[in-house]
Amino acid sequence: MTSKLFWAGALMCLATASVDEQDPTNAEPRHYKLDFENVKVQVISVHYAPHEKSVMHEHPGGVVVILRAAHLRFTDEGGKAREISSKPGEARWYPPFKHRVENLGVTPYDAVYIGIKGMNAASSGPAHPMDALDQETKQIVAALVASAK
Repeated sequence: MTSKLFWAGALMCLATASVDEQDPTNAEPRHYKLDFENVKVQVISVHYAPHEKSVMHEHPGGVVVILRAAHLRFTDEGGKAREISSKPGEARWYPPFKHRVENLGVTPYDAVYIGIKGMNAASSGPAHPMDALDQETKQIVAALVASAK
């Protein structure tokens, strides 16, 4: 019985460790900093210096609010790359996906990512991503966007 409990606990730790390694705040603490978290959302500050690259990581589906313009390359786990350019104040929805990021620009990139917990590829999530945010999170996001202007 003790042996079964040990192995069950060990498997649980391994499963948790592999999930945590994918979380951007664990996989990439240099680029992602947790600002706020509750049972519904995870608010993360994003920063990439010019030409910096990340390792493979994932986010739940969510909204990114751009604070500083950027030219980025996202490469998914299958190797498919997509370049995007963004301007301060833009907000974009991203579905959940694993990816690497590279800042192709000569200036730093800053953004805020609001990940909606439970929003994975198998779930449909709320009708509109912002519907999942509680009032406290909406105020935090509004303050971050206002400070960027």
